[in-house]
Amino acid sequence: MLPTPAAPAAAPAPLPRRLLPPLATLAGIAAAFTYVGLVDPNETGHYPLCPMYAVTGLYCPGCGGLRSAHAFIHGDLATAFGDNALAVVGYVLFAAVWVIWLVRARKGRPVRLVLPTAVWWSLGAVILVFTLLRNLPFGSALAP
Repeated sequence: MLPTPAAPAAAPAPLPRRLLPPLATLAGIAAAFTYVGLVDPNETGHYPLCPMYAVTGLYCPGCGGLRSAHAFIHGDLATAFGDNALAVVGYVLFAAVWVIWLVRARKGRPVRLVLPTAVWWSLGAVILVFTLLRNLPFGSALAP
């Protein structure tokens, strides 16, 4: 019996097609950050209230995120961290993952973000602890 020849590898998609998803994502994020940079969330009436805060008076993990993004865009990192430290860490992590995505797309390599279950549980725990701490008197430094 003769061995069957291996199927030829599929040619990678053209470069513009490979770069479209990360660049379109960047355009969407840039548009959102531009809007938040131009329309100050510290002024009332431009953005809706956080439903959790409006109903319970407690800060959710995202409370202060718009003010944090506004300060981040304007280069005021101290205020950005003060408004929502978790969001600032998220901006930086997103930027790092986006760069990896762009580089891999340019090289025609697939992007697979596969993290162990323990990492996802740890992330959930960090978000839960952050939320709890910012709502307790001794964690008020984390409140927006």
